[in-house]
Amino acid sequence: MKVITAETAGFCFGVERAVNTVYEAIEHEDVAIYTYGPIIHNESVVNELKERGVSIISTPEELKALDGGCVIIRSHGVTREIYSILKEKGLKYIDATCPFVLKIHNLVEEASARGEHIVIAGDRTHPEVEGILSFAYDRVTVLKNEEEAAAFSPGDDEKLFLVSQTTFNSNIFNKIVEIFDERRYDYNTVYTICNATALRQKETAELAGRVDAMIVIGGAHSSNTRKLYDIASSICKHTIYVQTLDDLVSRLDDFCNPASCVGITAGASTPKNIIEEVQNYVRRFWTDAG
Repeated sequence: MKVITAETAGFCFGVERAVNTVYEAIEHEDVAIYTYGPIIHNESVVNELKERGVSIISTPEELKALDGGCVIIRSHGVTREIYSILKEKGLKYIDATCPFVLKIHNLVEEASARGEHIVIAGDRTHPEVEGILSFAYDRVTVLKNEEEAAAFSPGDDEKLFLVSQTTFNSNIFNKIVEIFDERRYDYNTVYTICNATALRQKETAELAGRVDAMIVIGGAHSSNTRKLYDIASSICKHTIYVQTLDDLVSRLDDFCNPASCVGITAGASTPKNIIEEVQNYVRRFWTDAG
């Protein structure tokens, strides 16, 4: 039995940078450490940080109630309102927002100031998109798929500016662009799906096409991991989404067994140790079963 782990599986640059920022703060700050929202969408990492004394702030009201400490802004970024509260209260904060997300904030703010209608390809309920939305001054629309793009109807004289969530499905984004082109909208677009996301999705599709079964590892609330699962499961019918090794072990009866070749990929918020635990277990499990 062969196990193939995707080269791109695991932490991306922005996630690793954010997590390291929190650990550095734990070591060097002599005040209470908070993160605004989970620093990344991975429960194992978040729980480990809680054990180290890091608390999570979930709402503007909780932030307003703080009298001190150091607040670390999550990798997904926050809204303009959160920055205002931090500055008004004079709270110390460290911005661990992924630089690629910050770039989108700036692009949207500039285009909106020019009077352009902002169009964001993404999930409106995701914290990254909530943050991006807050940097648009006026007209803004979020499209989560090609069906919504087809139903979208801007004004005749509107100038559009199209961006996307950094972890958006690249195939769907390209279809949205095709719809905009076919309808001859007056628009500019900046491809803001990060390279790591696009490469991870491409590698997942290729791997799923040459294995008997796929394991996708990532947090339950991880948008980029969910997209990897959607891609893999559309190609390989024996695909399972797990968060940890324990999760995999508890669901092996639902999986493809035996399998001669298993592929493993993981979202951008999945720690290396969890990937290795799953990889090593799969090798042992199917070897012993055989």
